[in-house]
Amino acid sequence: MDKLRIVFMGTPDFSVPSLESLAQAGYDIAAVYSQPDKQRGRGKKVTFSPVKEKALELGIPVFQPDSMRRDDVIEQLRSLAPDVIIVIAYGKILPKAVLDIPKYGCLNVHGSLLPKYRGAAPIQYAVKDGEAESGVTIMLLDEGMDTGKMLKKAAIPLDAKETTGTLFDKLSLLGAQTLLDVLTDLEGYESRAVAQDESQATYTAKITKEEAQIDWTQDAVVLERLIRTLDPHPGAYTICHDGKRLKIWSADVVEGTGAEPGTILDVTKKQFTIQTGSGALRIREVQPEMPEADGCCPISPGCDLGGWGTAINKTPCREAGQLPQRRRLPCFCAVHPCFLK
Repeated sequence: MDKLRIVFMGTPDFSVPSLESLAQAGYDIAAVYSQPDKQRGRGKKVTFSPVKEKALELGIPVFQPDSMRRDDVIEQLRSLAPDVIIVIAYGKILPKAVLDIPKYGCLNVHGSLLPKYRGAAPIQYAVKDGEAESGVTIMLLDEGMDTGKMLKKAAIPLDAKETTGTLFDKLSLLGAQTLLDVLTDLEGYESRAVAQDESQATYTAKITKEEAQIDWTQDAVVLERLIRTLDPHPGAYTICHDGKRLKIWSADVVEGTGAEPGTILDVTKKQFTIQTGSGALRIREVQPEMPEADGCCPISPGCDLGGWGTAINKTPCREAGQLPQRRRLPCFCAVHPCFLK
């Protein structure tokens, strides 16, 4: 098969390795479609999507329609005469008129082993549910939600401390390699495409910021997975006595006591332990809402956090890593009476 003429559709970081790999492999990328530019931050600075930035770096024309259903947009796409359209986290639903344009259809790189974890948050749910493995599926898009025939799957094991961020990076690279494998024999893969087993299908919804607040009445195992699920965004958090949020980035499941959920069981200079509904969490890395060089929002053994609140450490901490406009801090806890909401 001659090198395919491709139109690429994608928006976030997850899509970038595939676009870069296609360019490096010498495919004819006629155009890239990405979500419209957005204004971010207090200064309302216009920012490009990661895919647009990479396309411009590669010298590929970029189109950013607000809808793929407009007649003029569809005709423009048709004029590009793609053999195949590659869609990876584009963020827009493609109508049948678009799906029918390319000779070999529209291929999607999905971040799960379909039919499990269809929908918007497959990577997050693999971590949240404690899956032993995850992977990617190359499928043909149809008019359903991730319901198309599957061309190839590739799986990897999850580490014990896998986060959404680390798995995101791994699957983006795996997706790029698996996509290249499929494109080398696209006709063959499409002739062997397998329909999904609808009886095994599960769906994921986008995780909201409201789900990020920790409920200490839940099991420690569930909460530890939640913390890893919400890393790097939006971050699992609890509320300290002054109403400010404390994000929790790293915790270990340990044996608890008969104390009420939310009770602080133990405090050392580098960690503190909180009773949950079953078991306890040893907190190792936190991010105060407003990190301070000194001062303390103290915690001490025996404090009852009331299920949803907590007291937080603000003693001097060394910097453990960078986040945008925030610092992740290892716990250096002071032990004296705490005052909660």
